[in-house]
Amino acid sequence: MTVPYMAQAADHERLEWLGGGIMQLLLDARHTDGRLTMFRSAAAGGSASPVHVHPNEDEIVVLLSGSGIFWAGDRRLELSEGGVAFLPRDVPHAYRITSPTADMLAVSTPAGMEEFFREAGWDLSRPKPEGWAITPADLAVAGKKHGQTVLGPPLAADDMIPAEFLG
Repeated sequence: MTVPYMAQAADHERLEWLGGGIMQLLLDARHTDGRLTMFRSAAAGGSASPVHVHPNEDEIVVLLSGSGIFWAGDRRLELSEGGVAFLPRDVPHAYRITSPTADMLAVSTPAGMEEFFREAGWDLSRPKPEGWAITPADLAVAGKKHGQTVLGPPLAADDMIPAEFLG
């Protein structure tokens, strides 16, 4: 049986993420009986995910502020505040932040994606080593362990996801 869960902002697990951004894990498998994961990311301008795919989770991203380019399959769209992207499982996707900062809220279903973030990101409740940063190798290792596949590097603003990644 799923037990209700409520928390204050200070209770959220915080991870350093791509480009020095901060990700807050708002809900994870423990809190939702495995049904979904919810996270909020404060992203720096220019930060970008590699092209990747996950076979187990659908992902929804809402841009609360800022702007970014989102790619999913053969589609590319620049989203601004209030924009939404549905990124279905098994569809290669990526993003690049185009504003100085962005605030994103995301949900993945079912839960599980949070373990990838924990593996590749830095838990900010611990002192961070000098010069620590997420590397493409870190993302690939965490992805392999937690059900995501990194297909290629982040895309330039005018790029499209390469056809060979689309099946």
